[in-house]
Amino acid sequence: MFENMSEQQAREHILKLAAEYADIFHKQKPCSAEQRIPYASRVFDKAEIVNLIDSSLDFWLTAGRYTEQFETVFPEKINSNYCSLVNSGSSANLLAFMALTSPLLEDRAIKPGDEVITVAAAFPTTVSPIVQYGAIPVFIDITIPQYNIDPELLENALSKKTKAVFLAHSLGNPFDLNAVKEFCNKNKLWLIEDNCDSLGASYTINGKEKYTGTIGDIGTSSFYPAHHITMGEGGAVYTGNSLLHKIIRSMRDWGRDCVCPGGKDNMCGSRFDKQYGELPSGYDHKYVYSHFGYNLKVTDLQAAIGCAQLEKLSSFVERRRYNWQRLYNGLKDLSEKLILPLPCPNSKPSWFGFMLTCNPEGSNSKTRNKLTRYIEDNKIQTRTLFAGNIVKHPCFDEMRKNGTGYRISGTLENTDRVLNNSFWVGVYPGMTDEMTDRIIEVIHDFFSRNI
Repeated sequence: MFENMSEQQAREHILKLAAEYADIFHKQKPCSAEQRIPYASRVFDKAEIVNLIDSSLDFWLTAGRYTEQFETVFPEKINSNYCSLVNSGSSANLLAFMALTSPLLEDRAIKPGDEVITVAAAFPTTVSPIVQYGAIPVFIDITIPQYNIDPELLENALSKKTKAVFLAHSLGNPFDLNAVKEFCNKNKLWLIEDNCDSLGASYTINGKEKYTGTIGDIGTSSFYPAHHITMGEGGAVYTGNSLLHKIIRSMRDWGRDCVCPGGKDNMCGSRFDKQYGELPSGYDHKYVYSHFGYNLKVTDLQAAIGCAQLEKLSSFVERRRYNWQRLYNGLKDLSEKLILPLPCPNSKPSWFGFMLTCNPEGSNSKTRNKLTRYIEDNKIQTRTLFAGNIVKHPCFDEMRKNGTGYRISGTLENTDRVLNNSFWVGVYPGMTDEMTDRIIEVIHDFFSRNI
């Protein structure tokens, strides 16, 4: 078939066939309301299939041309300067935190024993890098119904050891960036925005609307299938700071000092004529290591999918907002029984889910569990707010027993309330009106039956 074709012609023919195949066999049909309604699902079309096969024909299996394309286009979309693709959102959080331990940051570098303010109502990998490095997470409470940090508690959590604040925008709802950013600036603290659940959200700060993830020093994203766009597995770390970008790239790529991408040598023209550390003069710069790093790079196959998904980001975000508002309108008459979520002032959320807390305050986990079981029995997926209270999990058993390794400032009253009384349902862009109507109907049915 390909004997009389050039390589480019053969490629174009294969990709045309792939597009036709995708149109027939991967044509996504909306789930009916009678089917199981997931909390999240990938949404894609032939563009992702074509990009994936195009990349596979190169057989360049590590980061390559699609990675470079994504790392160029993504920061343009969110108005950032630099982006580094990684293999997961968890790796993005690890890399963002570890970048702040670099000796290149001198007296601002985080060292073992230093403190980082965060919340316990979190996904574990916002907290894990802090603990694994030997720094001390300091947990403070959240607000309801925003489910983000209570900024009024920040001052009491501050100590001479505090070096950073590391927070997620919960379920796509930005935290109070005006208050948190002001606190960080006043106390010369780093701010990492875990933006994994909030890509496309914005916040107006100092009169200017900016995307979340770009207001702090470093932002992170996840491209797991449940998230706003997907690569299957994948993540990103982004920053406006050139020094932090240099550190992030070094730590992502084994900790090396050289900035040459894979497969390219001596871009600086000084590969063999400098001296580093106590190495002999002229030692190959590609094998000089300025940090204790990792290999957290993405494959170009993943990046190819991500490039196609990026083109759909705006429409995905708008559909999430539409589905969220539809659920809100359909459930607001239950406000005496359920606390409905509210956006943070000055924000335009990019919703990841629709959070609900059983009311009144005296309700307990039995109420929540009965409701979620009923919803699940009616083929609708539910989720808790991730760890709920991470300090109560088995991974903290030894630290709780010894009373070391973390600190709680004040009480975690609202955090525990979320642990016991809260859950969420999906708003992902593949959800139809029939699906959101079904969720509303099932929740109403639960309360009408007085179960």
